[in-house]
Amino acid sequence: MTCISVNGEDPYLFYEWKVTYGTLSPLGVPQKVILINNQFPGPRINGTSNNNVHVNVFNQLDEPLLFTWNGIQQRKNSWQEGTLGTNCPIPPGTNYTYRFQVKDQIGSYYYYPTTGLLRAAGGYGPLTVVSRALIPVPFDKPEDDYTVLVGDWYTKSHTELRSMLDTGRRLGRPQGLVINGKSGKGDGKDEPMYTLTPGKTYRFRFCNVGMKDSINVRFQGHTMRLVEIEGSHVVQNVYDSLDIHLGQCLSVLVTADKEPKDYFIVASTRFTKEPHTATATIRYANSKSPASPQLPKAPEGWEWSLNQFRSFRWNLTNSAARPNPQGSYHYGKINISRTIKLVTSAGKVDGKLRYAINGISHVDPPTPIRLAQHYGVSDKVFKYDLIKDDYKPTGEDGQDKITLGPIVINGTWKSFVEFVIENPGKSVQSFHTSGYAFFAVSIEPGRWSPEKRKNYNLLDAVSRNTIQVYPNSFAVIMTALDNAGLWNIRANSMEKHYLGQQFYLSVHAATVSLQDEYNMPDNHLLCGIVKDLPKPTPFRA
Repeated sequence: MTCISVNGEDPYLFYEWKVTYGTLSPLGVPQKVILINNQFPGPRINGTSNNNVHVNVFNQLDEPLLFTWNGIQQRKNSWQEGTLGTNCPIPPGTNYTYRFQVKDQIGSYYYYPTTGLLRAAGGYGPLTVVSRALIPVPFDKPEDDYTVLVGDWYTKSHTELRSMLDTGRRLGRPQGLVINGKSGKGDGKDEPMYTLTPGKTYRFRFCNVGMKDSINVRFQGHTMRLVEIEGSHVVQNVYDSLDIHLGQCLSVLVTADKEPKDYFIVASTRFTKEPHTATATIRYANSKSPASPQLPKAPEGWEWSLNQFRSFRWNLTNSAARPNPQGSYHYGKINISRTIKLVTSAGKVDGKLRYAINGISHVDPPTPIRLAQHYGVSDKVFKYDLIKDDYKPTGEDGQDKITLGPIVINGTWKSFVEFVIENPGKSVQSFHTSGYAFFAVSIEPGRWSPEKRKNYNLLDAVSRNTIQVYPNSFAVIMTALDNAGLWNIRANSMEKHYLGQQFYLSVHAATVSLQDEYNMPDNHLLCGIVKDLPKPTPFRA
């Protein structure tokens, strides 16, 4: 990585990645894993507010590749989002440079490959944004700052898993859990992953980078002080354990104030009949005493998890990335412009499993949606608003017959939108919005109705980019559509995302201006029906 400042601009960070296959044994079984510069997980992108990040990706795999920067809002710049609706994949044997600015998103995030189920083979890594020196954070500088990427793992290859989904089969349960690519034997013989100095406090940034399961994390013999969730500083409650659902990231402070010896970080799957567990060893400096084999237990039931969600509160008194309180944005006093209800479902189309939102299962067209918009050929690629805002299933079993198609919702520039996500299923779901942070104002059992608004948290809900939805429950999020571009809203479950549980939100100002959205980059890859068309004239201020 190289960092330079150009002509008084915000500093530039330059990364060069060689993406290859390698053989590793995350669960003790040798298998093909995606490496970045021979590393798994991949290298950490560590930026400061407003840094310009350039990542030159050399695709040395045998299939097309894209990366997305999960949680980075790409303000005015959905061209860098790295999904199949915004970008043509990087062909094997070629390279492409992503160019984006992390703006003021102080917090914990990660990146991963979005094409062809490649995420099941790895290729993910941490992405962190720290505050500029003049902007204080609501805790003392920790002795060190660690990333902990936790997720479930399959021993089948990504090509085997992809074949299962393509032929209409479910993936089934993962075979285990990994922490930073390792499962840990928990027998006292593992090398320490982290070393602590007695009396010092450390920041641990956790992300659930898995494919199917929610997880619970805890420290043997230590409590955790929660300080940040996906870019928002929060009220600093102390927890013995924390649930982290698919795609979610958070930061905790842990003080090394116990007997100097080894301890375990413990992660286990939630809401599964037989939980998988992984451990990572933390060692007090100069310790020669092994960790106790007695691991702290995880909580049970999703009601506990829901109550913990309700304990998360935005820190209204803390400075944000700019010198003003986070709570200065009074979202609860803004009139709702539009309510979009999203109901998830599963079913079969032509005998094959598909997942849907409002009865439609998304299909990525050969021409990326954003390119079709830019080249003026949208009518040849997709139709807007296939799904309706006030969807109500009409089928006898509470579900409609699923149909296929690209799902693009037309959003109104600078409107304030309420999204209601209903999960009538039997498992916990998790959703991510690209391009925006939202206020997670409610999660409740049952079905949503307008009367439920009286239960919303309209004061200090956490501003974040992922939300879980428990079985037979709903979640409500609110956001202002002030970021022009095309943005993917997706299930974080790899199986559900791959089989159609996602859509795109198109938000554009009435008049085209560089003040609202950047031009298509000169190096943007072209494919589909726009590949040989002349490039549109760039617009100016």
